Amino acid sequence: MHATTDTLATTPATQGGRSRWLALYTLCAGMLMIVLDVTVVNVALPAIQDDLGFTSSSLAWVVNAYLIAFGGLLLLAGRLGDLLGRRNIFTAGLVVFTAASVLCGLAQTQEMLVIARFIQGVGGALTSAVILGMIVTLFPEPREQAKAIGVYAFVASAGGSIGLLAGGVLTQAISWHWIFFVNLPLGVLTAVLAVKLIEKDKGLGIGRGTDVPGAVLITAALMVGVFTIVKPAAELGWTAPRTLALAAATLALLAGFIAREATAANPLVPLRIFRSRTLTGANLIQALSASGMFGIFFLGSLYLQRVLGYDALEIGLAFLPTTVVMGLLSVKYSEKLVMRFGPRRPLIAGLSLIVVGLALFTQAPVGGNYFVHVLPVLVLLGLGGGICFPALMGLSMADVKPEDAGLASGLIGTMGEVGAALGLAILATLSATRTAGSTKPALQALTDGYHFSFAVAAAIVAASVAIALTVMRQPKPASEVEVEEELVLEAA
Repeated sequence: MHATTDTLATTPATQGGRSRWLALYTLCAGMLMIVLDVTVVNVALPAIQDDLGFTSSSLAWVVNAYLIAFGGLLLLAGRLGDLLGRRNIFTAGLVVFTAASVLCGLAQTQEMLVIARFIQGVGGALTSAVILGMIVTLFPEPREQAKAIGVYAFVASAGGSIGLLAGGVLTQAISWHWIFFVNLPLGVLTAVLAVKLIEKDKGLGIGRGTDVPGAVLITAALMVGVFTIVKPAAELGWTAPRTLALAAATLALLAGFIAREATAANPLVPLRIFRSRTLTGANLIQALSASGMFGIFFLGSLYLQRVLGYDALEIGLAFLPTTVVMGLLSVKYSEKLVMRFGPRRPLIAGLSLIVVGLALFTQAPVGGNYFVHVLPVLVLLGLGGGICFPALMGLSMADVKPEDAGLASGLIGTMGEVGAALGLAILATLSATRTAGSTKPALQALTDGYHFSFAVAAAIVAASVAIALTVMRQPKPASEVEVEEELVLEAA
């Protein structure tokens, strides 16, 4: 992470100690809004369906419309932060997200809700894409940076569990409309604090990276790719003609984007950024780990609901241990682990714990007991996530030049979003296929389908462990870097 210690010309790192931490908490508040929204909506889907008359297939668009806009625009939003100023993009995203949330809450028709969710996804992408880049430039000193990234990683990875609880409470106590209305005061307050607490950065200027063809190609590729995953692949199967045609279109758009970036004078995404083994490996690990973890939270919720008979509020409470454990490790201990061992070893250890937890979930039976069959799994996932995700976020920015921080931030977010969508589609499809082909009683067939997906998820995360072992370099612990710098200064 030492490579990020250069002062960024486009984003001041001169804020005082207390104000920098207040700025961090403001950035994390914005991220929390985005993360909460995904799981809050999932819990409220049955109520939305009953109220607005969605069919089972059309209901998926309440989620898909958001995912397509969010996943499609993350990379572009990150680069726009570098060019136009990251605080500008962050606050603009908050305004769009908050306004769209109000429209969602006011929605009385299916069409209005789906359109508002798409706009929400645009705002979410603008807000979240630049956050990590802003954090590493606010905290250039290695020890503080590790601690700040730990706080961010906790919010980004554990906030979903809080969303399950909040969604259950709001939906059952008031109505589904309020899962969106609560974003209004949160969004306004966060935007005001962002303007007051985060120093304005100039950005490189639009002339340094105006690449309209590249922007169109990558945004179209990501949107078509996410649409392919969440719609035809999930509903028709991965070998269906429509799925294959859209997958081919996605690959063609990506190929066009790569060709454009290789020849453009001012590329949107300079291909040199991928020369870093650390950055490339971190993004691969992000995609794989997100595939396993996001799908399991979704399918684990279904196991609790359909097999064990939990309601929305009970599911939220059931997942709280993951949040508590992950938060404790991310905020209190991750910085110490990274400073002591460097980021690579905690990354491998944390991912390995996640693999063990996912493998253990394959043993949860039809008449499972929460404390025996579920709680140990959630604790292991919390331990693994709390250890590995802060280290991964740090590694993803370790070799990045200051002027590319927003791009790298958007890139790691994009890989996580696409990985999550891909993992959910694959695991949900595999689970449904295994259940449909079973001749066992209904609950046992359902449980067997979940077990199969849990095993596949464990294998996916195990692949990320292999990448961490073979691709990622072990940077020197920051404490050793500081000692070496002091020796150099003394010698000079």
